[in-house]
Amino acid sequence: MKSATLVRRSVNRLRPSGFSRRRPWAALLLWVVALGLITAAAAAAGDSYRNDFSLPGTDSQELLDTVKEHAPLTAGDTVTVVLHDQGGWDEETAAVAELVRGLEALPHVAAVVPPAGAGSVSADGTTGLATIVLASLATEVPVSEIHSISALAEDASVGSLRVELSGDAVRDVLKSEAGGGGGEGVGVVIALLVLVLMFGSALAASLPIITAAFAVGATFGLVVLASHVAIVPDYTAPILLLVGLGVGIDYALLIFSRFRSELNRGIPRGAATEVAARTAGRAVLFAGCTVIIALLGLYVLGLGALQGIALGVAATGIMTMVASMTLLPALLVVFGTRLEKVVHRRAAKARPQHRWYSWAQIAQHRAVPTVAFSLAALGVLAIPAFSMSLGFADAGNDQPSTTTRAAYDLIGDEFGPGANGPLVVVAEGDGRAARIVRGKVADHRGIVSVSEPQPSPDGVIHTMVAIPTSNPQDKRTRELVHDLRDSLGPNVLVGGATAAGIDFSVAVANRLPAFIGVVILLSALLLTVVFRSVVIAIKASLLNLVSIAAALGVVTFVFGQGHFGADAGPVEAFVPVLIFAIVFGLSMDYEVFLVSRIHEEWLRTGDAAAAIRNGVAATGSVIAAAASIMIAVFGGFLLSPDRMLQQLGLGLATAIAVDALVIRCAVVPALMHLLGRHAWWAPQWLTRLLPRFSLEGA
Repeated sequence: MKSATLVRRSVNRLRPSGFSRRRPWAALLLWVVALGLITAAAAAAGDSYRNDFSLPGTDSQELLDTVKEHAPLTAGDTVTVVLHDQGGWDEETAAVAELVRGLEALPHVAAVVPPAGAGSVSADGTTGLATIVLASLATEVPVSEIHSISALAEDASVGSLRVELSGDAVRDVLKSEAGGGGGEGVGVVIALLVLVLMFGSALAASLPIITAAFAVGATFGLVVLASHVAIVPDYTAPILLLVGLGVGIDYALLIFSRFRSELNRGIPRGAATEVAARTAGRAVLFAGCTVIIALLGLYVLGLGALQGIALGVAATGIMTMVASMTLLPALLVVFGTRLEKVVHRRAAKARPQHRWYSWAQIAQHRAVPTVAFSLAALGVLAIPAFSMSLGFADAGNDQPSTTTRAAYDLIGDEFGPGANGPLVVVAEGDGRAARIVRGKVADHRGIVSVSEPQPSPDGVIHTMVAIPTSNPQDKRTRELVHDLRDSLGPNVLVGGATAAGIDFSVAVANRLPAFIGVVILLSALLLTVVFRSVVIAIKASLLNLVSIAAALGVVTFVFGQGHFGADAGPVEAFVPVLIFAIVFGLSMDYEVFLVSRIHEEWLRTGDAAAAIRNGVAATGSVIAAAASIMIAVFGGFLLSPDRMLQQLGLGLATAIAVDALVIRCAVVPALMHLLGRHAWWAPQWLTRLLPRFSLEGA
């Protein structure tokens, strides 16, 4: 026994949190130095973000590969130049000619095709479409080149001639330069206010924010460096910031609140820090592991566009855990004396635990109505999710003041809605075979017009452009793409940007069940190890699904159906999987924090009903405050000009609100009361196989 105690003490001394408590100034110095070095290295190296929208095994990807092989000069992305003049676009011949010459002189422009004939000149002659063929994909064209194209278009807008631009290359630059809309700053300010109200001290309130800031800063630098060796998309940074601030503050708050709780029990400051690190710290560790499991589950989808995000946000989870268990304990020691005075002064004025204890009693006494009403309400919120249409926003969803939106509207008005989402058809074989394919495409009821087949330099393939009758987001366009592929035969490929978006959405939808299954299975196994209960694991997984379904229902209602001032359109294909991965992991934060405290009381008293009340009383205010902070940080991204970030922010804020305030504070206490002692059940054969781990032990 004595030797076991000595070993345990030795292990405790080796723990990072133990080092931080013993040598706080050294721990702080290490963090400052590490953050400085990482930031300096990232600044020197610069980022190398790359978007990977490849879809192996799809017609869109096969078409792109085929064109690259046989007609490499036309394989780049395109920018459409819209020339509009009520008196006739060709009245300004000098300005148009100068624009074409300027565009052709740019280094990353392979060709410029001026308006000529039907399909590129409107019936009334007021609008013409010129096409800029870029030498590479939009993601590979320097931003400076897009600025040059925009400057030439602006210079050509003389007199009554309007020149507008459309294309992914232009949209990407506009979105990246629009900024985050101030959402991060708003979220941090609200978080600080919540923490001040909770702790009654600016010093106490600042510690979770300082911890999160160090974690996010270090992660951001590491992701910038990682972008040189891995494919990291350019939209990883705002998502990293979104999740990092919320999770970092959340984790630090959970540990700090336990520290405060131990001080209020009369535990000495040093011992309170140790208990907080040992109990809440372990809960944070395992909650963080579920976040990482959920995010790395994105690799199951096999989509390069999501794997870079998974890498970046998983790194954020790791760094926030490390900061919470090393930086925060050091801060608690350094400012311990002042914090202790604040905590005791605050405790004398407020007794919030009694309110949560009373709430838990109500939930227990009315357990069946609480569960039934809560789940019914969440079910109503989830209903729109069953009609959710996945896709990608296009220029029609851009801000009305942008050139891309102006170009989209002009094209739709003058050439029809389908002109904003042309389909590219590639036929193998000679000219005769290509003309037969063109005839079949032209005869399809969903097609307005088809261009003449253009042979590749080697004559192996012929390319034509088909204009649908419906816009890119219309479900009829999706059906048209599938019908054309089914009817044109194996030697004909249908692709283009619109078809690629459809393929991506289908790929996500088809692989989503496997992704959900893997995440649920691994997370349930982790919870079973932590609590040695199959019931707790199953309950947590099912309730997580309920909160996620409700969040997706709200996102679909607002952005899919166009309520509260939002433009109706598809839910971005990235959003459901990101919401699932992030929320499933974050929901476990509250589950582990709440249930571990209930479990602690259960082991101490053996009274299941009392354990629930005491656990809710000890954690209710903390969970509510943490949820408020998360909601503020995530909700702040509704201010972003980027539609995907708006959807992601709304979905995450809704999911956290539902999970923390309805699921954890109402449904879980009521369900666990109904389950009683059975909540901690697991088959004996399984308990013998499981490793022993205690969130409450030394």
